[in-house]
Amino acid sequence: MTTILVTGGTGTLGRLVTERLLAGGHDVRVLSRHTQPYAADLREGGPALDAAVAGVDTIVHCASSPRGDERAAANLIAAARRTGVGHLVYISIVGVDRVPFGYYRSKFAVEKLVEESGLGWTLLRTTQFHDLVVQVLGTLAKSPVMPVPAALSDQPIEVAEVAGRLTELALGAPAGRVPDMGGPEVRTLQSLARAWLRATGRRRPVVPVRLWGAAYRAFRAGGHLAPHQAVGKGTFEEYLAKRYGDAAAR
Repeated sequence: MTTILVTGGTGTLGRLVTERLLAGGHDVRVLSRHTQPYAADLREGGPALDAAVAGVDTIVHCASSPRGDERAAANLIAAARRTGVGHLVYISIVGVDRVPFGYYRSKFAVEKLVEESGLGWTLLRTTQFHDLVVQVLGTLAKSPVMPVPAALSDQPIEVAEVAGRLTELALGAPAGRVPDMGGPEVRTLQSLARAWLRATGRRRPVVPVRLWGAAYRAFRAGGHLAPHQAVGKGTFEEYLAKRYGDAAAR
């Protein structure tokens, strides 16, 4: 039986990966800061992390935060080396090498750590999850007018589809960087915002706002998109219908 450790196993993606692996009869360990028996802070490392990794065949690294990702990955890789882990699977984001955005730069740095780890590794990049797009739109809609970055598109993907792909990769041999996964449609943020407003029954004028800076220019140029890898099936409207009801489909 394969023993697999899922970091961030209680999060949006990690929880679904864990469920799929358990359904397949695999021995799964969930690592998070507060979930026993494998509670550990990746940013701190130490004996708790070594204990979680000991005896593991494969690690699926889903844990991520705006700060400390590089230190966490370095600690995880060091523990994996010490305990003889054979396969490290990492989930990243399309465009981390093209968009000079702080979080993306951190993810790209982690990719390099994984590639140079000396471990067998697999790397998957995907476009943004539907859940994150909804989170962003909810924040933008807090004012009476909904400001949306002008001339910017996104390509959201269903997180369950990503979880299914990560599960496949975790059960296979190390494959290096595999083809990106993009959502089924490239959509302007304005169209996504209007779909979300319909689904939630909110009424807001959607106002395009032109931003500035290198990161915005790279996003506007589509550096975070994968139009030639639009392999996702679930659309944004289908996601909204599941989350909010049939109003999203109208």
